[in-house]
Amino acid sequence: MAEESLHERLSNPARPVFLLGDVPPGEGTPPHKCSEIANKFVSRSRMLAADGYIVYDIQDEPGRTDEKRPFPFRRVMDSSTHAALLSNLSGRECLVYKCVADPNFESWLENNKTIGHTAINLVGRASSEGKYEGPTISEAMNIVEAKEDVHFGCVCIAERHTLEAAQQRGKTYPTEHVNMVRKIKAGAKWFISQAVYDAEPTIRLLKDYATLCKQKGITPSKVVLTFAPVSRKKTMTFIKWLGVRVPIETEELILSAEKPIEKSIEYLCDVLREILCECAGVGVPLGISCESVSIFKSEIDGVHELFRRLQTIMLDSSGTPWKVQWVEVMPPAGKIGDDAGGDDEGALVALDPSEKVRTLLLGIMVGTATVSLGVILGKGKHA
Repeated sequence: MAEESLHERLSNPARPVFLLGDVPPGEGTPPHKCSEIANKFVSRSRMLAADGYIVYDIQDEPGRTDEKRPFPFRRVMDSSTHAALLSNLSGRECLVYKCVADPNFESWLENNKTIGHTAINLVGRASSEGKYEGPTISEAMNIVEAKEDVHFGCVCIAERHTLEAAQQRGKTYPTEHVNMVRKIKAGAKWFISQAVYDAEPTIRLLKDYATLCKQKGITPSKVVLTFAPVSRKKTMTFIKWLGVRVPIETEELILSAEKPIEKSIEYLCDVLREILCECAGVGVPLGISCESVSIFKSEIDGVHELFRRLQTIMLDSSGTPWKVQWVEVMPPAGKIGDDAGGDDEGALVALDPSEKVRTLLLGIMVGTATVSLGVILGKGKHA
């Protein structure tokens, strides 16, 4: 049986999906350095049983909030280019994020397809206020849906699904679940959440989403829950600046701990357990994504430990025996060649013949870890 592609795993309601997030290097980073950065990420994450990687499209978002950004904004290289490097080195597909506020959105989409990515995640404008170039999220969904061999998902934000948020928008009840159903009708096959630090809004959203889908006779698309560990005050401030709801008592619990990163991981595991318990049987398929929002070493290391623990919690919750299966991987080096683009950025994904051979041998000799639930569920638990 042929292995499922990443977009098929994201769309498949019968199995969870597990993803690891990464941010591209800074704009203008030399090609050799970009390759080193990608190789380091792949080498560190090889032992994680991930279905694929998320590559984010980082925007300045000046109109999203009046609060000062805790970390200075720096432009990064194109998400599809960095995703190509990761796929070449690892043999794993990437879910490529793309902000639709781009006047060259359609040409980007064509180039992304040429490179070989088939799964993208559309992100809307930072704010409804202000002037933005490029299509709206509705227009972008229509553009992508009309393309062959490209599949898309969208973001969902539980923080919008609170009574406080509804009141701020002049509504009597939050409507994020309505937005999700609208996007499903436009072709969205999955949703990726914002980082979760408060279970209550996510539980409310999942339950309302499930109810509305049932009323409309629609099968709910998968929701991938995102988690990001924190070990210091500055990162916690940035998490909140991004719009993540962090209860005051949670912030104090983590930052006052002797080892904040361990307390953060422990807390996020409890958050997932609460979500799974409260939403058991509602009919919404779930997945897990883990990311670091900083370059702080303890938080990057914490992502890997958090990933393993959350994956175990998610799989154990199914009540079905499972195991992690090791496989050898042949990275798709021939898929991305010198014709990927004529500019300097395109050259980043063009490997010379000797580099391709080295990459292929690495994949054969070392291999990687993956979870193929369609094959291994029900075949016994493996430590």
